Amino acid sequence: MSVRARRWAVVVAAGRGERFGGSTPKQYTPLLGRPALSWSLGTLLSAGAVDAVMVALAPGDRRWKRLAESRNPRVRTCVGGDRREASVANALAALKPAASDVDWVIVHYAARPCLRQGDLAMLIAAVRNDPVGGLLAVPVADTLKADDGRGRSLRTADRSGLWRALTPQMFRYGLLRRALSMCMERERVVTDEASAIEAMGLKPRLVQDHADNIKLTTPADHGLAEAILRAGRQP
Repeated sequence: MSVRARRWAVVVAAGRGERFGGSTPKQYTPLLGRPALSWSLGTLLSAGAVDAVMVALAPGDRRWKRLAESRNPRVRTCVGGDRREASVANALAALKPAASDVDWVIVHYAARPCLRQGDLAMLIAAVRNDPVGGLLAVPVADTLKADDGRGRSLRTADRSGLWRALTPQMFRYGLLRRALSMCMERERVVTDEASAIEAMGLKPRLVQDHADNIKLTTPADHGLAEAILRAGRQP
């Protein structure tokens, strides 16, 4: 009798968020009275399909214990790294005693607090039988320009077939760990988990998401995120 593959969520929350400004890391910036990290964790923890969550925190993080989610028995923590791939690799290593190679890992960025519960469920449903795994993404809709290096438009780039990669991204535990290890050993640039999988010659599935699954990057994103969250709370 086969054992069901478990689904572990990994939340990357070790960044400093220099571009976001201020002294508070963007994962802790308040949105409608709750830190962004709390919103991200809330969506994952409310999903019955997620067995447990591993949060990769910055060394010496003193804000974490103030979150109600820090006391949830399904939540574990580890120390993250100075880059996204290092944080994910540390989280996978921390899961090693409990996770098997066939388990699923759902990697989410703490600074994407507007993830919809329905879109998380859509990703899980679309990828659960996929041989590679996949990610939420949005087709590029805007006209793209290539600059000349001096702040002037050189040409219009072809946007056909281009997507914006979002999170969560969902891959098998063993495959993702091997892919990240290979890229880090070869000092290959890893911009997201899918890029590490692609480096192994595999093609992750693109699962179309909503454009309002935004990332907090600059101060201007704060008001937009609050508006999205406020709209989501309305009946």
